[in-house]
Amino acid sequence: MSVRLVLAKGREKSLLRRHPWVFSGAIARVEGKASPGETVDVVDHKGGWLARAAWSPASQIRARVWTFDYDEAVDIDFFIRRLQKAQQWRDWLAARDGLDSYRLIAGESDGLPGITIDRFGDFLVLQLLSAGAEYQRPALVSALQSLYPDCSIYDRSDVAVRKKEGMALTQGPVCGELPPDLLTIEEHGMKLLVDIKAGHKTGYYLDQRDSRFATRRYVKDRRVLNCFSYTGGFAVSALLGGCSEVISVDTSEEALAIARQNVTLNQQDLSRTQFVRDDVFKLLRRYREQGETFDVIVMDPPKFVENKNQLAGACRGYKDINLLALQLLNPGGILLTFSCSGLMASDLFQKIVADAAVDAGRDVQFIEQFRQAADHPVIASYPEGLYLKGFACRLM
Repeated sequence: MSVRLVLAKGREKSLLRRHPWVFSGAIARVEGKASPGETVDVVDHKGGWLARAAWSPASQIRARVWTFDYDEAVDIDFFIRRLQKAQQWRDWLAARDGLDSYRLIAGESDGLPGITIDRFGDFLVLQLLSAGAEYQRPALVSALQSLYPDCSIYDRSDVAVRKKEGMALTQGPVCGELPPDLLTIEEHGMKLLVDIKAGHKTGYYLDQRDSRFATRRYVKDRRVLNCFSYTGGFAVSALLGGCSEVISVDTSEEALAIARQNVTLNQQDLSRTQFVRDDVFKLLRRYREQGETFDVIVMDPPKFVENKNQLAGACRGYKDINLLALQLLNPGGILLTFSCSGLMASDLFQKIVADAAVDAGRDVQFIEQFRQAADHPVIASYPEGLYLKGFACRLM
């Protein structure tokens, strides 16, 4: 007999709307004993079956739903079906946009909660972020080997969120070849170097692909400041868009070194570039004191907020950095500003930028809105899947 999570009366509403999470406060009792990650049945207070989910006793999200279909078992065939369905959409996107790299599995939005898989050429990079995902690792890897026999698999489950699930961080080869120190991928006509083994996340920020491409529309013959530049994707796109100069700022010398290589790889003129290792907040204040100005500023910071308790501080950080950027823009200049904090709603982020404009004494028009690329879909029942948002703002 399977383990059952019995929900408190009235707490089944979100599951009836097919939201994939069950929080600890919604559970009245657990019937039976389950190991972390094991598959359990979720029932309402009368015993009516609702879903099949992964049990996670160490997390506030106590269960993540695998399926709402009573007749669907969670086994290798289950993962094969989910992967095939996800691949159909990515095949269309890859053909449309000329991609050889994309997010293959976007967690809950692809029906595989806690699982991220990015494909870089013939390398599949895994992040298993929940107890259920880790428990199902053997089945998932078997499904991947069956569907992608020519691909190597590499694990980048070295992210702090695993600690909330009571799991250790893991990293290393799963099967096949080791990835090279730098792997070349293609995106909208750019060649970009990716560090799968030691780069941020799974090696690169695939979610910003559309925003990088959109940058080209704003930069012709303009001076560009690229903040939190990482390995220079925005910088290369700006150069391809005909900017007069682009200055890339990051705290990592290793990332800036790859950014230089990316410029050369795309046969762009290094004399139109600068690479500055510095703290963006401090540098923007120094630029303001020196009277430096720019025509376009890209502001793509790391996540400022990990939980609701940090939201107020994150709002102040976003406001401060956007205020400084607006003060450095020439009239008619463009600020491309982003937030990848899932807890930062798009309307709140827009209000923060608007408040920054008021405090900076600048009039700003919002002229374009951005979100994560289409290989990072957001299923309707799980709006939390929309985490990346951005705006193109024109200084009047």
